[in-house]
Amino acid sequence: MGNLYYGNTADPILIPDPVLAHLKVVAATKLRRGESFTVSWAHSPAGGAVGRTTLWLQPAIPLRFVFQTNEPEQLNPDLLKDMANEANSSAGLTIDLDARIPPVVASPAPTGRTPRPRFAA
Repeated sequence: MGNLYYGNTADPILIPDPVLAHLKVVAATKLRRGESFTVSWAHSPAGGAVGRTTLWLQPAIPLRFVFQTNEPEQLNPDLLKDMANEANSSAGLTIDLDARIPPVVASPAPTGRTPRPRFAA
């Protein structure tokens, strides 16, 4: 479980590492462009909390992303695109803290260039 620190608060927001990694990329992209947006989520019933939270993310508010794992998470390009589109909407980005991130299907690595036929001079 990763931690998102918002503003100057010492209390982290707990977000699973795979979800946090995708959120980090979307937030960094938008904030680097000077674009503000909201991110919302429903509270986890397992934590005993009810309701939902919405944060206003904008470049002047400090953010810190802390991951439990040492290795970077694999990012799913399709999910990143969907999250970016949602963050661009007037409703903002809604994340699912219980989401299972679909695995990235790797395309086969290129085997090299096909040699060009050589013609006699």
